[in-house]
Amino acid sequence: MLSKRSLVGVPLKFHTLALLFFLFLGGQVFAADPAVSDSEEAISAGKSVFNANCKTCHKLDQKAVGPALRGITDRRSIEWAKSFIKNSQAVIASGDEYANNLYAEYNNLMMPQHEFLSDADLDNLLAYIEYGDKVDPAAEAAAAAAGGEAGAAGGGIPTQYLTIIIVVLVIVLFLILIVLGLIISILTKYVNKQDLDETDKEFVSQKFEFGKVLKSDAFIIIVTALVVALVAKTAIDGLYTVGVQQGYAPTQPIAYSHALHAGTLEIECQYCHTGVEIGKSANIPSANICMNCHMHVQNVQGQDGISPEIQKIYDAIDNNQPIEWVRIHNLPDLAYFNHSQHVKVGGIECQTCHGPIQEMEVVYQYSSLTMGWCIDCHRQTEINAQGNEYYDKLVQLHSDSKDALKVKDIGGLECAKCHY
Repeated sequence: MLSKRSLVGVPLKFHTLALLFFLFLGGQVFAADPAVSDSEEAISAGKSVFNANCKTCHKLDQKAVGPALRGITDRRSIEWAKSFIKNSQAVIASGDEYANNLYAEYNNLMMPQHEFLSDADLDNLLAYIEYGDKVDPAAEAAAAAAGGEAGAAGGGIPTQYLTIIIVVLVIVLFLILIVLGLIISILTKYVNKQDLDETDKEFVSQKFEFGKVLKSDAFIIIVTALVVALVAKTAIDGLYTVGVQQGYAPTQPIAYSHALHAGTLEIECQYCHTGVEIGKSANIPSANICMNCHMHVQNVQGQDGISPEIQKIYDAIDNNQPIEWVRIHNLPDLAYFNHSQHVKVGGIECQTCHGPIQEMEVVYQYSSLTMGWCIDCHRQTEINAQGNEYYDKLVQLHSDSKDALKVKDIGGLECAKCHY
């Protein structure tokens, strides 16, 4: 006869506890409201809304200037979320406890109003917040481990190891010279003991006179040639650097940190440099663009008071004076360069020319920006012709070649492309 058993009577072994523990951890993920769409179209459209209006201050899964957003429809209702996005101050003024606690937690930082967003925009935005750009932690960890192994396997020899190897080789060569000197000394003593004729004795007994070597014509010619070659190389290298400002990092009127804005806060370059996709110049941002955020953000990471650097923006606005930023990247007038052609059409990342801009506290000219540097890029860069009908005919003409279609194949090395 089977007796009834309660769950309490089940022996809890270690592996059972471990399983329950991981199941508990897995249950802590946010469950989005079922009414939020999870379609690819809605998520894609929502991502565009997020990047244009929210990305400056928010991230999906971690705190930034504002709170992490994923799971908002689990914590609050969809209607509450929409109302807060449109006008957070109205929700706070209504006495909503959750909104007021959130406002206090982030140092009473005011969120801009988004009354211009339609219900469809808000639905798409919530779809992206709940379902967009999700990262599988296990896959991310595995990818990181694989990347680490690949880096260890193909990273090459570190610079300090190369220095050690060179030093060791120099020491070995010096020891070889000492050994050779000892061998010559022993052989000389041995030969002197043999019965040699006068000519051989004179040859064996001859001494090395360093002074005669220094006064010889051959030595003078060699030294003169080396000095002339060294001076010529120095002069040529100097001529090549005329007009090259690589490493130039002037002091700016405001201590603006790209590491904070583009790195930590992940603000898109195009948000401040508005002309990069539509014109020749990327544009230096005006104080009005700064005020889009700094109307609400008055100090760094929630510190009290107004930052002295941010105060300079307010002063520029109050006095109706532009911020006199110092230009860093400056091509000569004889060279034509179009940002939109490279960024919008070519799909070139900003870091390709400007380096790791998201890591720079003070921006400096990363690349040489010489003609040779540009030509090398045109020789190596492949054309992204997918989905661009403009390139269809060129791709067809290039189909017989085994190599990929590159910029050099469509006139990228022609003088008139940059000089006209």
